[in-house]
Amino acid sequence: MDLVPALEEPLKKVLGPPTAKVMAEHLGLLTVGDLLHHYPRRYEERGQLTHLADLPMDEHVTVVAMVADARLHTFASARAPRGKGQRLEVTITDGSGRLQLVFFGNGVHKPHKDLLPGTRAMFAGKVSVFNRRLQLAHPAYALLHGDGEEPGESVESWAGALIPLYPATAKLESWKIGKAVQTVLPRAQEALDPLPDSLREGRGLLPLPEALLKIHRPATKADIEDARARLKWDEAFVLQVALARRRHADAQLPAVPRAPAPDGLLTAFDARLPFTLTEGQRKVSREIFADLATDHPMHRLLQGEVGSGKTMVALRAMLAVVDAGGQAAMLAPTEVLAQQHHRSIVEMLGELAEGGMLGGAEHATKVVLLTGSMGAAARRHALLDLATGEAGIVIGTHALIEDKVQFHDLGLVVVDEQHRFGVEQRDALRGKGKQPPHLLVMTATPIPRTVAMTVFGDLETSVLDQLPAGRSPIASHVVPAADKPHFLARAWERVREEVANGHQAYVVCPRIGDEEDAPGKPAKGSGTQPAKGSGNAAKGAGQSAGAADQVADADKRPPLAVLEVADQLARGPLSGLRIEVLHGRMHPDDKDAVMRRFAAGETDVLVATTVIEVGVNVPNATAMVIMDADRFGVSQLHQLRGRVGRGSAPGLCLLVTEMPEASPARQRLAAVAATLDGFELSRIDLEQRREGDVLGQAQSGARSSLRVLAVIEDEEIIAEAREEATRLVAADPALTALPGLRTALDALLDEEREQYLEKG
Repeated sequence: MDLVPALEEPLKKVLGPPTAKVMAEHLGLLTVGDLLHHYPRRYEERGQLTHLADLPMDEHVTVVAMVADARLHTFASARAPRGKGQRLEVTITDGSGRLQLVFFGNGVHKPHKDLLPGTRAMFAGKVSVFNRRLQLAHPAYALLHGDGEEPGESVESWAGALIPLYPATAKLESWKIGKAVQTVLPRAQEALDPLPDSLREGRGLLPLPEALLKIHRPATKADIEDARARLKWDEAFVLQVALARRRHADAQLPAVPRAPAPDGLLTAFDARLPFTLTEGQRKVSREIFADLATDHPMHRLLQGEVGSGKTMVALRAMLAVVDAGGQAAMLAPTEVLAQQHHRSIVEMLGELAEGGMLGGAEHATKVVLLTGSMGAAARRHALLDLATGEAGIVIGTHALIEDKVQFHDLGLVVVDEQHRFGVEQRDALRGKGKQPPHLLVMTATPIPRTVAMTVFGDLETSVLDQLPAGRSPIASHVVPAADKPHFLARAWERVREEVANGHQAYVVCPRIGDEEDAPGKPAKGSGTQPAKGSGNAAKGAGQSAGAADQVADADKRPPLAVLEVADQLARGPLSGLRIEVLHGRMHPDDKDAVMRRFAAGETDVLVATTVIEVGVNVPNATAMVIMDADRFGVSQLHQLRGRVGRGSAPGLCLLVTEMPEASPARQRLAAVAATLDGFELSRIDLEQRREGDVLGQAQSGARSSLRVLAVIEDEEIIAEAREEATRLVAADPALTALPGLRTALDALLDEEREQYLEKG
């Protein structure tokens, strides 16, 4: 982060080209500053060593232990010189357990000399099982005393020290990284401090050089805590300053104010609504209208519970802009969703969407759809309507971003399902306005406040947390297909009951199952052969397996596929019902036709992939069965479940899995079944995934800069850092008084990331 000339020095000058090359390729560390910010993942106390009893299988581990026994075996081997091979077996102990190390061939000579009984060393390697015993084959090792490794160190000081263990790779062990850190540590004194003195002193934080020294070479556990507290502030504050400067710069941009006309399209629309808006919808609309009326572009994030009526709020904002003489564009992530939005907006507007047509209402506008697969004539027509201003509202996919698309006067961009779009697309669409258009971003599932502050930190946030009246609760249950096959049989009976009562159902599968599915792909679509075990998927038959075999079986077979499951259901438990399939590789016209038939009640059961995940609105659909539910993420399951219970009849969501009860996958499903609170589930989701995945593309700067800051745990730090950053940037946007902070920002926002935030 704080790369000043001393810290910008390339590692190859300091550590030599071979080590520097491995660090660059495997750890992304290029400079002295990068290495100083490569913090230990944990610390070993030599006094209380890693428990050998708790070693995880198949993981790269570092253990500190003493050699209890070493034996050299000779055995007959056709491949060895003179027909005899050698194997060195070393047993190490830490008091809690024992572990065997094995070395073969030419690799036995040095360890045979080094690893004598009583020797203490640090060992690193991958844990495997041989003859039902844990072992490390050919581990790397470093002697901890004697042999000149740590000269002059007494046993007492050795036993009390904390050993830093670094995020390592097979090519570079933790202690080698530690030695490299030792080489560059003196340069930490030259690190410029990014925190203003007043902030640092006011919060009792260490100076940066001291924090770097203590995180790499702590004398006590308190040193580690103090260093981490300081470094967390660095990460939170530098990132929040970057976002605060972005917001400040946006506030300086000009935009056309778009205040709705008093008796225009919006008023006419509100008058024809058959229901009243929730208080939440009214409050968020007021926030949006206030933003639209200013002469700076709105940058607002609208997030809310699944089914909280975000589309209604977005539509009212679009109508306000049309009233003010501008155009509004809604960018949807998939064609199915774009078509769905277009259809529902045209239905909601009725004659108000018939601008320029006979029978159109007085204030009517035209609503056009633009997707990549439209026919040439329809596309030409839509493009013309946009260029002339005839169309006030356009709904489309990425096709809206193409160069050919010209707007008459683009005033508002609504991005639905933000996490599916790169910021580049958002930017390309915003570039089509004469002046920067206003921007409203909608997320389908709630995200925790701190993630909003970090990932969408350049946006103001509005939250819809009330469900519209008339929505029904959804009951969710886990169906353990392997443990209790009769539960699955009962699930299909429930679907039949819903259909008999005049309702409809979805069955969701992770995979399509046509010949284009490439073999060997991971969960989201693997294998072409019929799924092993999927024969039981529809029937609910099958034997309960042992837990370990069960996980292995459920993991090994390809995920269940739409085409296979639909076929099995039609011939088995749902025979006689009207079943159709829907997936992403169908022709757009076919997809649209299937969705129209389902919406019209002409289909009983829709077997689909996650194309139905967002925005699909069929109030008569009351049941959903999600096959291989363990293959989906928590937020995705919550999102899918939001497709049922949209009418007055209660919804039912059944999560089918073959995972055993104790597995993490089952715990995740139990969490989804236990609550309908999307904000709570988003926290669970976040805790189960790595921070980097959460920040993902949404913040490439944050992803590589968050090393000690945890987005959920450190909520308070992030919120306070945002306040401090906003205050600082308001007083000194150019940061003239803080060279250390400017340097840290430059490092965080190298060019690619800077553009990323620019476009944000």
